[in-house]
Amino acid sequence: MLLTVINAGKSALNEDQACCTVVVARRRPMSYCPPSTPSKTPTAKRRISLPNGEGLGLQVEPSKLEEDSEGLVFHYWALFDGHAGSGAAVVASRMLQHHIACQLQAVIEILRNLASPPPTLLGEEPDSNPYLQGNTPGPHRALTRAASLRGAAGAPGSPSSTPPTPRFFSEKKVQHESLVIGAIENAFKEMDAQIEREKQVYNITGGCTALAVVYLLGKLYVGNAGDSRAIIIRNNEIVAMSTEFTPESERQRLQFLGFMQPHLLGNEFTHLEFPRRVQRKEVGKKMLYRDFTMNGWAYKTIEDDDLKFPLIYGEGKKARVLATIGVTRGLGDHDLKVHDSNIYIKPFLSCCPEVKVYNLAQYEHGADDVLVMGTDGLWDVLSNQEVAEAVTSFLANCDPDDLHRYTMAAQDLVMRARGVLRDRGWRITNERLGSGDDISAFIIPLMYGNRQP
Repeated sequence: MLLTVINAGKSALNEDQACCTVVVARRRPMSYCPPSTPSKTPTAKRRISLPNGEGLGLQVEPSKLEEDSEGLVFHYWALFDGHAGSGAAVVASRMLQHHIACQLQAVIEILRNLASPPPTLLGEEPDSNPYLQGNTPGPHRALTRAASLRGAAGAPGSPSSTPPTPRFFSEKKVQHESLVIGAIENAFKEMDAQIEREKQVYNITGGCTALAVVYLLGKLYVGNAGDSRAIIIRNNEIVAMSTEFTPESERQRLQFLGFMQPHLLGNEFTHLEFPRRVQRKEVGKKMLYRDFTMNGWAYKTIEDDDLKFPLIYGEGKKARVLATIGVTRGLGDHDLKVHDSNIYIKPFLSCCPEVKVYNLAQYEHGADDVLVMGTDGLWDVLSNQEVAEAVTSFLANCDPDDLHRYTMAAQDLVMRARGVLRDRGWRITNERLGSGDDISAFIIPLMYGNRQP
């Protein structure tokens, strides 16, 4: 189900790394979480392979898939696209799933009890807080003036003889899937913190984007930090399951940070954006610009400060943050600086993923319905529609009972993105340039997720 094409010469190890496994989030103390990077595959994780021995599918019996006597079991797939070395990608491919399991430990019992909403306070009885139940507080729980102004129906000193009813009498409706989303988000942050702690000890170089999928309790959770992409192909329709985070897509977040903390720009960059570099001779003239508050453009009078290099420079795949890096979310890069300066880029790079949820139980999936995950080497040259057409066409010509069909479809997809070597380099359909990057892809069948416990 996974094929990686190595772009020789970029790194001693392939900068694209992947992981595919089944993990048990056990009911143990939090010390279960590995304290440091392992030198070999940890024994804490459990693997279940496809009959062809090449990876994981969703064909495990549902009763065994979702529940384990020791905790919850989840399927896990992840792709990591490294840059400036393979170190961060290698470490993340070995460790991120354990951080997810560690975060899920704290909410295992809550996730098992889907009939009751998650408690606001762990260890507190539901009726112990009168403000959450609409009860009138007793003398020992009197409202302060500030709380009264915020929560009471009437103002203090109201002539009404009826005690004011607290306005906030009910809890927010937090769904169980929000706990899984929060666990994945915190796991990414913990993974990033671990890379920072251990980068010197284990010589962890560079950084990496991260795209991780967790299959738990009948739902797919797709967490993405970077510019890899995941789509679902269902009944010839395409469902986007991730968003690329680039200097252009996150322009306003980056500009706002530069505006709020200008020292991060080192007096060399400006958070404002212009259509092109401003020249000295244009000071005093009016030029198009925009900042973090704007989607449109306006004119401003050019000042000396506007001559600084823009925080975001370039367009499309050539856009860079601080003239250095083309992705804005991922893991690692703690030591990355602007060339020939002491300006760190990490404050502008977020490790937090966007997590999207897909409920497998809502649809009856056929044998050709799949989740496709790929690093940017795939999506740089093929669109969602081209990928969907290629995968659908390939699977349609395979025996539905052939368990190798998904692996072969992944191989075909990657080779389509690489193309054919001609006199003028690698070429794909219509003589377009093929991908010159590392390419990794998962094709994961969804039909096995139809069966529920």
